Amino acid sequence: MAATASPRTATILLVDDDPEVREIVADILIDYGHRVLAADGGTSALRLLEDTPEIELMITDVRMPDISGLELAARARRARDGIRIILISGYFLAQDVGMRVLLKPFRMGDLQDAVQAELSA
Repeated sequence: MAATASPRTATILLVDDDPEVREIVADILIDYGHRVLAADGGTSALRLLEDTPEIELMITDVRMPDISGLELAARARRARDGIRIILISGYFLAQDVGMRVLLKPFRMGDLQDAVQAELSA
């Protein structure tokens, strides 16, 4: 019988302007063994990206007041080659954005599956 690989852990930047969502999602990610840095918007997220080279994955809300998640993703990719990105949104995104999208509310397992898929891509 083949051994199953342990889930990979990473330093993840979580960006959401809703403090309750940030707390819940961060707790889930921490429970799965990830190190989580949280930002309340795009401006603070860009500072964290600049100051924290070990960030491998960013999970960001799409609708935020300072910088949209789509704009933040574009800027993060320009600043950090190879960063993986997951968008989370309470709204259906009709266009293909070329990134993994999780619609709120999502299940814990769906979040971990998306994270593992991005980390192994």
